[in-house]
Amino acid sequence: MVRRTYSYIVFGVGLLLIIAAAVLKVPIGIGPGAGLCFLGLAFFGLSFIPRSQPAGGDAPAPMSFPAKLAGIFFEPSNVFRNLRWHPHWLFALILTALLSFAYSTAFVRRLTPERIVSFTTDKVAEQFSLPPERVAQMKETQIADAKAPGKVAGNAVTTFVAAFVLAAIFAGLYMLLVLLFGGRLGFWQALSVAVWASVPPVIIGRVLSLVLLFLKDPDDIHPVLGQGGLVTDNLGALIKPAEHPILFGLLSAFGVLVFYHLWLTATGLRNASERLSSGSAWTIAIIFWGIGLLFAVASGALFGGFIS
Repeated sequence: MVRRTYSYIVFGVGLLLIIAAAVLKVPIGIGPGAGLCFLGLAFFGLSFIPRSQPAGGDAPAPMSFPAKLAGIFFEPSNVFRNLRWHPHWLFALILTALLSFAYSTAFVRRLTPERIVSFTTDKVAEQFSLPPERVAQMKETQIADAKAPGKVAGNAVTTFVAAFVLAAIFAGLYMLLVLLFGGRLGFWQALSVAVWASVPPVIIGRVLSLVLLFLKDPDDIHPVLGQGGLVTDNLGALIKPAEHPILFGLLSAFGVLVFYHLWLTATGLRNASERLSSGSAWTIAIIFWGIGLLFAVASGALFGGFIS
């Protein structure tokens, strides 16, 4: 669980950052401060949720973070069983957020802010028929923001906040579905499953993408699709995204890392929960994979113009 003192500290730091940006005109933007204030409020609310104790048996000794980090690749069942008693998730979430931040920052520097901003704003202008002067102003502002060191550093904060919010939403839904399938799963155990199940796919995907980012010619990297990663391990590689954006979104959900994450989620739910069968754990994991599939298809239908 989150100690209430931490929520006060996080909220206070966020408030100071907002004051620095709005009053003292420090070039960091409002986003990081607002994100930390929101995170502090979220921590405060979640601090009232007690850590549920598994029924029966003696609690094992908590695994260290390095032991869990190695074990999640080679013995994930043992890691998730340990998380049932000791649901620690913070360092794992920080690690995945830092890797995502490192890749996104390197991606912008490699392709240049000018190319990325020009491409995206031109696509927005096409879809919404914006006047040329408005487009030029948008490009100037966004390029300046992408080059400002303070705002770039602030992206690390917003990346972590976004990752926590997504993991917390998944944790709440995991709790509900486990309950519906006759099992028992506390919120903090569910949050640990949501975070740790994503650790291996994120590490593999981001590290390989960073390597490919500097091996490939920047002109061969798509300024929008490349932001999600450069590892082509899914069936979407079989078609041209610009010609069939909806089909591309559908086939992208069938990939090695996607199914690896699916297996880790099912393994985590089975071992971190009580009275949940393996079949039920897999069913819940597949439900979330199906939701992701629908989201990918909808994104292809709504934003297909951005990948042309």
